[in-house]
Amino acid sequence: MPFTDASPAAHPAGAVIAAARAWIGTPYHHQASRRGIGADCLGLVRGVFRDLYGTEPESPPAYSRDWAEAAGRETLIEAARRHLVEIPLDGVRPGDVLLFRFKPHLPAKHVAILASPDTMIHAMEGGPAAEVALGSWWRRRRAAAFTFPGTIR
Repeated sequence: MPFTDASPAAHPAGAVIAAARAWIGTPYHHQASRRGIGADCLGLVRGVFRDLYGTEPESPPAYSRDWAEAAGRETLIEAARRHLVEIPLDGVRPGDVLLFRFKPHLPAKHVAILASPDTMIHAMEGGPAAEVALGSWWRRRRAAAFTFPGTIR
């Protein structure tokens, strides 16, 4: 079910950041999206979406760890375009969603929420959801940027 213009009222970017920070410490679990129990990077963003709007616009199908390589499509960017508002990479602000590709020739495969100009909140295999530096390694791998619908920027 696509997210429509009948979505709940607007919210400030600070609400996005607060919702994302509430997920910090959630253990990594592939395909999960339960605050405090387990989440992967997509599960974290799905959970923040639920925290903001009360529901998710769609449930993703089951996916393997190599789904991006296997599919060879920009599945993550396509889904983000259905439910978030695309913005230029040079226009990102805290509260926005960043998508990353680990290699230039591969589809985007990782997602995070910008918490400050220099930090992001994400979930990555091997550790719990965390706020980490958005260093040059991550900046070079940015593939697309989005904001949540109705975010007051």
